[in-house]
Amino acid sequence: MTDLGKHPGPSAGGTRTDVDQAFMSSATYRSLGEQQLSAREEAFEKGRRTVGLFLAPAVTLVFWFLPLGIDATQQGLAAVLLGVIVLWITEPVPIPVGGFIGIAAIVVLGIATADEALAPFGSSTVFTFIGAFILAQAMLKHGLARRFAMFVLNLPGVGRSSFRVILAFGAITCLLSAFVSNTATVAMLLPTAIGILTVIAKLMQSQGVVAEDFDPLRLRVGAALMLMLAYGASVGGLLTPVGSPPNLIGRGLIEEATGERISFLDWMIVALPICALMFVALAVVLFLVNKPEIKHLEGIEEWVAAEKAKLGGFSRAEKNTLIAFVITVTLWILPGIVGIVAGTDSDAYLATGDRLDEGVVAILGAALLFLLPTDWQQREFTLRWSDAAKIDWGTVVLFGTGIIFGSLLESTGLALTIGEGSFDALGLTSALAITVFAAILAIVISETTSNTAAAAVVVPIIIPIALAADVNPFVPALAATFAASFGFMLPVSTPQNAIVYGSGVVPITRMIRSGFTFDILGAILIIVLLPVMVALLGLGG
Repeated sequence: MTDLGKHPGPSAGGTRTDVDQAFMSSATYRSLGEQQLSAREEAFEKGRRTVGLFLAPAVTLVFWFLPLGIDATQQGLAAVLLGVIVLWITEPVPIPVGGFIGIAAIVVLGIATADEALAPFGSSTVFTFIGAFILAQAMLKHGLARRFAMFVLNLPGVGRSSFRVILAFGAITCLLSAFVSNTATVAMLLPTAIGILTVIAKLMQSQGVVAEDFDPLRLRVGAALMLMLAYGASVGGLLTPVGSPPNLIGRGLIEEATGERISFLDWMIVALPICALMFVALAVVLFLVNKPEIKHLEGIEEWVAAEKAKLGGFSRAEKNTLIAFVITVTLWILPGIVGIVAGTDSDAYLATGDRLDEGVVAILGAALLFLLPTDWQQREFTLRWSDAAKIDWGTVVLFGTGIIFGSLLESTGLALTIGEGSFDALGLTSALAITVFAAILAIVISETTSNTAAAAVVVPIIIPIALAADVNPFVPALAATFAASFGFMLPVSTPQNAIVYGSGVVPITRMIRSGFTFDILGAILIIVLLPVMVALLGLGG
């Protein structure tokens, strides 16, 4: 008898859910009719979506005609962006379609030309998504993700508790993202996370914890695991200068403005306690907001042993997928290693980073899957295009629209207007007040644009503000740099958010609730700890 508790059981005539197929299908953007909802959940979803259908255009129109006294192009962009955010949060249409509507509105209303609006869609990050999703599809199809999941679950003491599984996976994510880009880290670990969740879902199904016909994409334990993957990468990315693009951008701007160099070791010493406490805060938030349905994974060790026995040896397709995966990860890691050895200012690091762009590496790794044969006589290769076509193109489109809005925020000057307007209205003069403002502004902007764009926009705003107030810009600018990696509420806030949202496991409402709470706690930790660590090391003097 298990201590996991019993589900009331499937409804009469219910069919047994095929868990593997549920995670293989592209099921992120589902209509109400495609989901299994209780009467209360269905009523809430209908209300939320109906409100959004009328609220989005109303918000856009009201903001469009407000007498704000700012540039008309900037006000028009803000009005459309606010309407799109309402569409993203309330989902009256699939989230990627909400982005499409916004882009169309920008062009039709004359805010930007079609070429200006659509150019950022060719961003390297979009190709990172495509290549990573194709790699993940191969790992899921051929069972390699399942093998990795079994390895994690088989770690001593880990597999017995859902909390330990999530914490262990988060720790792995944090450590990797300190040296590999956050996007690449999440992309390579996503299949393993899905594999772990598949095993847990099957165990729950076999033990009667859930109904036979349950929806494995709506488990709270799944949302906690996926959000740990996305948010854990953002936390770990703060640990080193090469962990995230905003770090390099902010570091360069700070060194240029203050004349003080921030060494690799100094950065790590400053960031380590902040990252450690942020990880603790992250675990608390995720477990409270997305409390797993089960605590003890009773029988997981026996289950894993039996499933590993069924897998047998590596098939040719698994070996090929592993080769493509290892090559991709190696090329993703290489620039970071060069940066550590030769320095992030060296020609070798700059050349390696330019040539081994993570988007190009991702599509190169994906291309290998169509070149490595599984049956040469039949000209069968590791993956077919029909398999690749099943990736979550909606998430690719969604993040592409997010990049477009981020680019327009910068090019129209709206981000600068927001920053300077806020400063003038608040009249900030002290170092603490400017640091608080820097962190909050960076988080707010990163919610609707990429973290890289947030750093590129906010840090140049904060430095002259601090200098004008006769405050050393070191701490406020560093706070803006750290906070730029935040933005946890929406799929478009960071690439890693979009990737895990594309798994179909994290409803937008859960991401918003978890992300909002973590935004607040993270900002508090940065504001409190950063000045202390900088002072202890004697930096920014």
